[in-house]
Amino acid sequence: MTTANGWLRRQLPGIVAVLVAVSGYLVVRPPSTAAAELDTMARAYRFTPMAIAMPAAPVQQSIRKVNKDYEHIRAWVSSVGAAVAMTDLQGTGKAADLCIVDPRTDQVVITPTPDSGANRYPPFALDPAPLPMNGNIAPMGCVVGDFNEDGRLDLLVYYWGRTPILFLARPTATALNAGAFRPTELIPGANATDGRYTGAQWNTNTATIADFDGDGHQDIFIGNYFPDGPVLNDTVRGGVVTNRSMSHALNSGGKYILRWTGAAAGAEPSASFAEVADALPKEARYGWSLASSSIDLTGDQLPDLYIANDFGNDRLLHNQSSPGHLRFINARGGRSALTPKSKVLGNDSFKGMGVDFGDLDHNGRYDIFVSNITTSWGIQESNLQFMDTARDQADLRARLDSGQAPFEDRSAAAGTAWSGWGWDVKMGDFNNSGELSIAQATGFVKGAVNRWPQLQELATANDALLDNPFWWPNVKAGDDIGGSQTLRFFVKGKDGRYSDLAPRVGLAVPVPTRGIATGDANGDGRLDFAVARQWDAPVFYRNDSPDSGAFLGLRLSYDSPVSAGPMPASGSPVIGAEVTVTTADGHRYVDRVDGGSGHSGKRSHYVHIGLGQNVNGPVRVHLQWRDRSGHVQQQDLQLSTGWHALQLGTQAKER
Repeated sequence: MTTANGWLRRQLPGIVAVLVAVSGYLVVRPPSTAAAELDTMARAYRFTPMAIAMPAAPVQQSIRKVNKDYEHIRAWVSSVGAAVAMTDLQGTGKAADLCIVDPRTDQVVITPTPDSGANRYPPFALDPAPLPMNGNIAPMGCVVGDFNEDGRLDLLVYYWGRTPILFLARPTATALNAGAFRPTELIPGANATDGRYTGAQWNTNTATIADFDGDGHQDIFIGNYFPDGPVLNDTVRGGVVTNRSMSHALNSGGKYILRWTGAAAGAEPSASFAEVADALPKEARYGWSLASSSIDLTGDQLPDLYIANDFGNDRLLHNQSSPGHLRFINARGGRSALTPKSKVLGNDSFKGMGVDFGDLDHNGRYDIFVSNITTSWGIQESNLQFMDTARDQADLRARLDSGQAPFEDRSAAAGTAWSGWGWDVKMGDFNNSGELSIAQATGFVKGAVNRWPQLQELATANDALLDNPFWWPNVKAGDDIGGSQTLRFFVKGKDGRYSDLAPRVGLAVPVPTRGIATGDANGDGRLDFAVARQWDAPVFYRNDSPDSGAFLGLRLSYDSPVSAGPMPASGSPVIGAEVTVTTADGHRYVDRVDGGSGHSGKRSHYVHIGLGQNVNGPVRVHLQWRDRSGHVQQQDLQLSTGWHALQLGTQAKER
């Protein structure tokens, strides 16, 4: 008996620890949804995967060349670059064109969506010539906009290794091909030596478009990741540093607001932008940016800006600008005794990888979803589902004006906290039920050798070691970190919690994904989406969901004339225009013309709002926008369900 008592006393601390751990798990583990209910939820969705036509390429690669000092972490440096945007380059009224960045070829490809009509045009790669390039430059993303305001859609391509390029549509073009776009430097005065680019070595990972100063013209936000330097130059050693912290790194590339200053149409189109050096608050000018989103939170048609930063604080920047004078202030969330600092907006220390806005609780105001790294037994942070807690929009405006961000993370309670190594995220109503679902890209490096243990060691290392790549563990070709993670597709259940239906609707393919672009490619009122996959072929998912509800679709363009030419055009999208729909039973829905939210996926400019099964007649629509002179306009309309094309000037006119 004495021996038994002694053994029990020696083992008691361990027994207590196990009991505490088990009881804690039982208390905090999220409730699970029954399989039968998940099956029922999944029957409302059906997606058909389709291959995307791509042009031939002179080079095929499976990993990037990198600076000599970074050779042992080539796979980590090579983990970004796949991107996709959905748009309407031919004025079809459908989001039937894709701009794809393919890291396997380092091409920026324009190609039709697979089901938008056979042989509309052959896929082709954009050609930056005669602008200077070199072998140490790689494209990272594509943003669509009308940068010279001629009614024809242009493309902004951003890179690692150089400043961005505008590909401006030529109205004289007779076919959609590489010659239909004129390459133009976004930042004038790019240096070249013997035809090779020798200018500023920006390493950009995010860009978004908005009329930030309210003058009636679209401006550009650029967010860089690495500080300027030869990240992809395998002929040199040094000149690049990594992050100086895993949670508060500020030694990054710069952030830039580029204000529109002029443009010209015609056979040689042009557009000019100027950097506004003091537009952003000092503390927001640095951070390892991976995603961004512009959104009008307060109803004044001055878009606020969210910057998702890897290795440290994200930034919600409240817009207090006036025409010609850009000014943002940093807004932070509040914290109670039970709120971890990492879950406070603006004070978070997680790895901000993607961001999107949507009204998840139907209060007429936007909520925020932020992707982070959330891999169990790997790096277990949390996605952030920031819900708006203001009393009303007036309260939200007053609190943002004072630097407060009334948003609380409720991801754990909602069931969206954990998914994988998150990247891009897009909210959308994929079956027109009236409820937004959340599609999320996940996965990091695919290979055969598990490197999670070494990455965990790095994540807990002393910050003083991190900016020197010597201390980083190997992440080479063949290594694996979250390489079999899949897309997530969160759908709200009857109890208000979200469940991942990706395995049940055919989306759980074990390939690392990066960008998600949404839009209605065939005009049937159901949101399709395209996915950019890192070091694998992109894929298009046609939405064939059965028994979809009613919807309202709006194509909102300025009433300014389109430059005459042989090919039709969609008109200049009114980026930032806000749409509020109220149904006969009092349900309210909000959406906007998005200027490029997310990591490397960009949704169409066409507004899509699902209304549910019980809407049969017209709905009340409130529109708010800035016209080309910078004046805020509002109008109330009664519109039938389905697609509508409206031109916006001093008033809205259906066309």
